[in-house]
Amino acid sequence: MASAPPSPRRSLAAALLGFFIITLDALVVSVALPAIRGELGGGITGLQWVMDGYTLPFAAFLLLAGTVADRIGSRRVFGIGLAVFTLSSVACAVAPTLGWLVAARVVQGAGAAAMTPASLALIGEAYPDPIAKARAVGIWAVGGAVASASGPLVGGALTAWSWKLIFLVNVPVGLVTTWLLAGVQRSPRRPAPFDGTSQVAALLALGGLTFALIEAGEAGLSAPRVRGAFALALVGALTFALSERRATTPMVPLRLLRERRSATPIAIGFTFMVGFYGMVFAMSLLLQEVRGLSPLETGLAFLPVTGLSVFAPPLAARLGGRTGPWVPIVLGQVLMAVGLVGLALGLDATLPVLVVLMMLVSLGSGTAMPSATSLLLNAAPADLAGTASGVLNTSRQLGGALAIAAFGALIAALGYDHGVRISLGLGGAALALTALASLRLRRDAPSDPGASTTESAPGR
Repeated sequence: MASAPPSPRRSLAAALLGFFIITLDALVVSVALPAIRGELGGGITGLQWVMDGYTLPFAAFLLLAGTVADRIGSRRVFGIGLAVFTLSSVACAVAPTLGWLVAARVVQGAGAAAMTPASLALIGEAYPDPIAKARAVGIWAVGGAVASASGPLVGGALTAWSWKLIFLVNVPVGLVTTWLLAGVQRSPRRPAPFDGTSQVAALLALGGLTFALIEAGEAGLSAPRVRGAFALALVGALTFALSERRATTPMVPLRLLRERRSATPIAIGFTFMVGFYGMVFAMSLLLQEVRGLSPLETGLAFLPVTGLSVFAPPLAARLGGRTGPWVPIVLGQVLMAVGLVGLALGLDATLPVLVVLMMLVSLGSGTAMPSATSLLLNAAPADLAGTASGVLNTSRQLGGALAIAAFGALIAALGYDHGVRISLGLGGAALALTALASLRLRRDAPSDPGASTTESAPGR
């Protein structure tokens, strides 16, 4: 007698839990940075590497992970990524030195990169019906939104006991996810081309640029190692561009970058992470190092800020359904820019005022980003839908990595007051530029806005 097919709910639950912990880990560490420095030592540069040690490989390996998932099966890639992520979380928790912690964070980021595209693929395989798939993806995205909303609070609460707990909390979640994955049907394999030259060139470009920005804050732009890293990044970027032009199946198809309705959301993904992720990093340090708040108090201060990420996307979807996606996209970026510039100008204001300004940033991000994601997925050609999603996620993670590198360098060179002010001002300026570029999307708006706007699930 044939056994019953595996329940698709196991696939959804595994994908949801996996996406939850990798999203949580992107923000939970930010509140714990002063505590980590207090025990392991290191200055701003070391703390930047604790953050970017995770974000950089996350960005660099996302596109490769999607290709590997096609080749050997998304279930296997998700399982490998989950094991790497869980074991490296233990390594983070027992780190005796800052260098050990950064190395473990790099491995953790690589595991997260493997899990992200594979988790979505698992849902697609479990729910072949388009309507059921859309609902499942919506639930998956809510998991990311809840992780983003709870990250600083969870980090503050756990750090009140020990910063090591922010990594150990991943272990039981990883074990439960592994048990769920064991009941998921084996994934199909598909031939997928692999461009090794482009992948290595991308690693050199991203790694070199991030290293140069981080080290410039402490050593200065004239330091030989900083100049060498910039040169390496330039060589990597040029090699990547040449390799992509010659490739028959490029990692970043030029068609996506030539079309306004796909190129604009990709650019917004970058500036969105510069503004939001950079704000969480800079303000977490400022509230604790300058204002004297405890990790738990800092997490509580961020709760209304990040909590808006759960409530804003449905409202943005309704607005986009009436006006077309360009309205929430532009409005959200304007709100983010106003909030960031307000923080830069009013950094000496009372804590409630700072929280309100940060809430503007979060409200704007929850308004703009889901609508931009929906626009990209609707605009991308059917044969490039998966690639478009991967390029968007890579752009977002790259924005976060470079924000930590640049903001931290400015804080290290100029001090908290001037460094944070200039950093937030630059983030606001970047969002203002993409907001202006987004106005051109109005020309592409259909006469019936609801015909082209799908309701975007909550999440970042």
